Amino acid sequence: MGITHFFKKDQYKNLFFLVWLLLGLLQAGFTELMDDEAYYWVYSRHLDWGYFDHPPMVALLIKIGYALFHNEFGVRLCMVILNVLTLIITDKLIPRRDNRLFYLLLCVMAAMQLGGMLAVPDVPLVFFAAFYFLVYRNFLEQQSWKNTLLLALSMALMFYSKYHGILLVGFTVISNLNLLRVFKFYVACIITSILFLPHLYWQYAHDFPSLQYHLVERNASTYNISFTVEYILGQLLLFGPVAGWLILYYGFVCPIQSAFERALKFSLIGVLTFFLISTFKGRVEANWTVMLFTPAMVLAHQAVRRKRSLKWSLRILPYLAVFTLILVAITRVYMVWDFMPGVKVRPEIHHNKPWAAEIKRQAAGRPVVFINSYQWPSKYMFYSGELAYVVNNRYTRRNQYNYWDTEKQLWGKPVLITFTPDNTLPYTDSFNTVKGPWNAYDQDPYYSYSLITLVPAMKYVKVKRGERMPFILQLKNGYNEPVPVDKAHEAVIGYGFAQKEKVLGGVKSDLVLSRAIDRRIIRMEVIVPDKPGTYQLKFCVFAGILFPTHNSQTVTVVVE
Repeated sequence: MGITHFFKKDQYKNLFFLVWLLLGLLQAGFTELMDDEAYYWVYSRHLDWGYFDHPPMVALLIKIGYALFHNEFGVRLCMVILNVLTLIITDKLIPRRDNRLFYLLLCVMAAMQLGGMLAVPDVPLVFFAAFYFLVYRNFLEQQSWKNTLLLALSMALMFYSKYHGILLVGFTVISNLNLLRVFKFYVACIITSILFLPHLYWQYAHDFPSLQYHLVERNASTYNISFTVEYILGQLLLFGPVAGWLILYYGFVCPIQSAFERALKFSLIGVLTFFLISTFKGRVEANWTVMLFTPAMVLAHQAVRRKRSLKWSLRILPYLAVFTLILVAITRVYMVWDFMPGVKVRPEIHHNKPWAAEIKRQAAGRPVVFINSYQWPSKYMFYSGELAYVVNNRYTRRNQYNYWDTEKQLWGKPVLITFTPDNTLPYTDSFNTVKGPWNAYDQDPYYSYSLITLVPAMKYVKVKRGERMPFILQLKNGYNEPVPVDKAHEAVIGYGFAQKEKVLGGVKSDLVLSRAIDRRIIRMEVIVPDKPGTYQLKFCVFAGILFPTHNSQTVTVVVE
């Protein structure tokens, strides 16, 4: 009896949720931002219906919290609240709850304890996924207009959080094909589509960058078994660093007693299988399946209660929970205090303030331009309050900075271009920071042209080695206004090849950028590499000391 007897009372559940909330708030306030959190904070300063990487929900939530508190706490405030609400909804989805078992299952899932306060799209996705399943259960019980509207709203909010939510809806339908005979389900889907139209229009207006990135640019050129192994290990860690295997086992073996539970199980197994298959196309992030928190929790709880053969696990769950809580406690302390300075575990959450202060001192009032990293300018702007930008070379991935017109604020002004020593750009100065050495180049005046897009008429060609191949390019001016140029060193159009991880040198043409903008349609002759093989060709702009920048999609060139 003892303490466990009292923890079976409902009033102690409220205390449990309160402690969870307070820990999340404290962690949110005393932990510096991770790289992606700073990036999404910049999102919130440019509210829109869509972004290159994600839908807009994360930006809106950060905007709300940051309006109240101008610090890390404000950035994460809404996330902490949604995290606790997710637990409350999940609790409501469990019939005949065993509170002690509920606590133990939550305690072994470290990701929800540590990640629930992070300002990332996964947190609202997990919440709206839980809300979706709650509404879906009610819809199955009563197909009222109220539940129809709520089902549509829950699906739209999931999609506005992260695209992965579509998988939950898809596997729900597969689990219950009778939905295809239900008129109000079609109504819900139509309303969802209408609610999601602003984002779809944003994608259309920007040439569907998210689809291009997630479905094409993220794909690896060749399969590596490490993609699959890392994914499997990542799932075991995601669902619990020491008990993930047990949580997933519970979910797989849980006896199903309703259409609602069948949807949970189809979602759990279907999403995990979908991303397992996706590892054959490229690397899959472990957190992409975090939306399965509610299905895993409900099914795990029901499996232990319904299967006598699982009762043995109740004897080891408390020990696994205690061990997990110890790991979580150590991690919580580390996230606030770098007590292992020689060990580089997520170093991005430490020493950002002195790093930004040193960069700011070197900049001496000038904007700072970083190279090939959307994280650095985001962090710098948050912790220094100064303007920053990033320029991407032709073979790094694009990001949202390729769609903001920040460059217009920099044109013709002195800037400090700063980069880590692994970049081979010329530099006028070098200095040390708490995050290591940096090089810098003083450029006055500054010009770059990331929003100039060169659209090739062909995306795939077969040619003979050494051949001169003419390409027709359409030039799109993303600035929607005349573009100034540095008349002393005017930018030119060019191209460059790469083969797998090997990048070949860029080639400049004789066509200056100003003439190319006037023409809109460009004919450019490309000299094909001498060695046979498959190459990736990109067209780019050469400006100042910068690498040729990212200005086109990839053209696959097969040299025979």
